[in-house]
Amino acid sequence: MTILLYLIPVALSLGLLALGAFLWSLKSGQYDDLDGAAARILDDEDLPKGQA
Repeated sequence: MTILLYLIPVALSLGLLALGAFLWSLKSGQYDDLDGAAARILDDEDLPKGQA
């Protein structure tokens, strides 16, 4: 039963750490361009001319 005295604060601190990482990623613009990666895969700029 005394293990809960250690596990509850550890779980809360890990949750707050994950929330902080998520908020930091939102603030740094990680999720701004969601369609860019989907369109970038269709771009054939790296192919030599005539193979597109």
